Amino acid sequence: MNDTATAARPINYQREIPDVLQALGGVHRVIDDHGLERGLRHLVQLRASQLNGCDYCIKLHTREALEDGESEQRLQALAGWDACTEFSQREAAALAWTEALTRLQPGTELGSLRARLRQHFNDNEIGALTSNVAMINLWNRIQVSRH
Repeated sequence: MNDTATAARPINYQREIPDVLQALGGVHRVIDDHGLERGLRHLVQLRASQLNGCDYCIKLHTREALEDGESEQRLQALAGWDACTEFSQREAAALAWTEALTRLQPGTELGSLRARLRQHFNDNEIGALTSNVAMINLWNRIQVSRH
């Protein structure tokens, strides 16, 4: 690879590491077995994708959420979820957790966020939620690396 354009081109991950992508995709089936409702998973995936600036994932998770019955009004309000009444307390707790784990800001009080989560989720659900947040952040980084 001599010229800059060739060296800078995106990696075709489907060609180079299809086994890795397949294994990562399989994780979602396992997470899904822990009972988080699809609507909540869509909100979490879409919100993390918004924070990470992953256009591909934003479009994908918006489409999936709409196909599963989510309203356009709630999806349009998602970026400002903490300033509106469109979302339940359960959803708000999950979205606050999503933002904290996506942004990873020093000084974030995870203990208080966990306490808030436990008002609406059991520990198994929190584990599934945390795994869902981790996986969408991973996918966002793979997709963004293609830009």
